[in-house]
Amino acid sequence: MEPAATPASPVSARGRESAALRARRLAAARRRATALLAAVAVLFVAVTAAGAHGTLLGYVQAGAEASMVGGVADWFAVTALFRRPLGLPIPHTAVIVERKDQFAATLGQFVQENFLNADVLAERIRFARLGSRLAAWLADKANAARFAGHAADLAVNVAEALRDEDVQRVLTAELARAVDAVEVAPLAGRALRIIIAGGHHAELFNTIVSAADRYLADHQAELRALFEAERPRWVPDAVYRRVFDRLYSRLRQRLASMAGDPDDETRHQFEAWIAGLPDRLETSPELRERGERIKRDVLGSAELRDWSSSLWRQAKGVLRSQAADPESELRRRLADALVAVGQRLGSDRRLGEGLERMVESAARALADQFHDELAGLVTGTIERWDAAETSSQLELLLGRDLQYIRINGTVVGAGVGLALHAIALALA
Repeated sequence: MEPAATPASPVSARGRESAALRARRLAAARRRATALLAAVAVLFVAVTAAGAHGTLLGYVQAGAEASMVGGVADWFAVTALFRRPLGLPIPHTAVIVERKDQFAATLGQFVQENFLNADVLAERIRFARLGSRLAAWLADKANAARFAGHAADLAVNVAEALRDEDVQRVLTAELARAVDAVEVAPLAGRALRIIIAGGHHAELFNTIVSAADRYLADHQAELRALFEAERPRWVPDAVYRRVFDRLYSRLRQRLASMAGDPDDETRHQFEAWIAGLPDRLETSPELRERGERIKRDVLGSAELRDWSSSLWRQAKGVLRSQAADPESELRRRLADALVAVGQRLGSDRRLGEGLERMVESAARALADQFHDELAGLVTGTIERWDAAETSSQLELLLGRDLQYIRINGTVVGAGVGLALHAIALALA
């Protein structure tokens, strides 16, 4: 498992910005080490040319000689890490350039065995005490509010990323699937039984009568025009208008009587009819088929698609406005829920331990499943680095300290030379 794009070198943008400073420091350290080596070489040549006479000059010559050898040896060792000394094709030099891929494989294996090991990850998770730390963090209202804001923003981003037509299609399909699984007529029958058991069917009769009376009141002129349009030509308009007014007035009086008289015959007929309707809705094949036909027409209508689309747009708009307002009901409720979760985690030891076991199990599963891919990511990334650039950048990173190794080698060499010369004199 490798990334689609990898950096050309192991340094970050921040490291590249300070490359010039590192180069200057490396050059200064290299000059100091070289100057010290040159100084002991000049001292050795001067003492040798003058002839080593006397015990003191012998010590100086021996110390300068060993110091020069140590400095040259360490210069060779430090240089051989990054390039070929003096450009000579000496075996086992330019180690970083020549062995970059082997180093990548070794580092990948090291990371796999010591960092992506399931037991190591589990131990670190147990040591981190995630349950108690998460509980304390969530119980803080400021943290919970901040997390709720991020969660709300994430929900908005997800909603914005979804195409409206895709969501509308899913909503319509799920609504159709849910409604299609329910037969309309038996459901209406059960609902009607509940209405009758609660005594609400009387209110239903009054509602129907009131609606009919209100319709007559609102459409008197329209009904008169329709009535007069059907009259025979030989009947005078005044007669037809009088007939309509009389019928209209009697009909409204009858509706008022039906609504106000609990013992009205029409009311009793309605109650008898509606009392038997639930059984007919649940058992009549004709009513069942009629209900299913109505349901299919509704599910296939453009109005349902438009309604589901507008429902999603409204929900998205509400979510957007709620997420943008720090004092919104959504963010406040979410923050309160997070605080409650934190308090529950802090007070319920078994719950906290269960969370830690779940995280540990997930880490083990990920380590077992992806440790080869993650190790391959390390190996593949380093393998794609340019060898010369990698060596150059590592030298900028480590070279200044390595120049002190040259200085130390020169100084230690002098001490070893003096010690060996003293031993030689003592044994002579």
